[in-house]
Amino acid sequence: MTSVLLTAFDAYGPWDENSSWLTLIELTRNLPDRPTVTTRRYPVDFQAMRECLARDLDANYDFAIHMGQAPGRGRIELEAIGLNVAGKPDQHPDEFFKLAEEGAVAYRSDLPLAEWSAKLRKAGIPCQVSYIAGTYLCNATLYLSHFLAEQKSLTTRSVFIHLPLDVSQVLASRKDSATMTAATMAAAIRLLLDELAG
Repeated sequence: MTSVLLTAFDAYGPWDENSSWLTLIELTRNLPDRPTVTTRRYPVDFQAMRECLARDLDANYDFAIHMGQAPGRGRIELEAIGLNVAGKPDQHPDEFFKLAEEGAVAYRSDLPLAEWSAKLRKAGIPCQVSYIAGTYLCNATLYLSHFLAEQKSLTTRSVFIHLPLDVSQVLASRKDSATMTAATMAAAIRLLLDELAG
């Protein structure tokens, strides 16, 4: 049976929760019978995340779907490219570093992201393919998922999915923010799992 590693991130910054984790929780209320899904919650830290990811990928899943929140974005974005560069948002560009000294400049997901995006939109869920995952942990997860699979000769195929903030995260804020419900985001991930199950 097809196996999938599904990851989300812990809370960070001003948010008490991460929309990716809220989505994962909502999804697990009604997981499909197929494929077999293993869930993980990763820390918001480069080294700790890398250690968790390396350990998890040793199971050689068929697919890895990594999720993270993207404040300010109003639709789901399927990230196609992970770059070999890392830095926190508050760092000076000169302080950025390589994720893998001997690694490729970039990796591109070979999953059918454009087709998936179109299917999600047809289902009434705003979605698009994105080619810039930033330089923080989301990009790092996508890049390292490919790099580690290559280094370990794994067959795992990976994608990173950026999610808007969940509605619950902005209820107490006076600032206008793009949001989506965890239920809608979970429905999107469920559709993708159905695609992977074939």
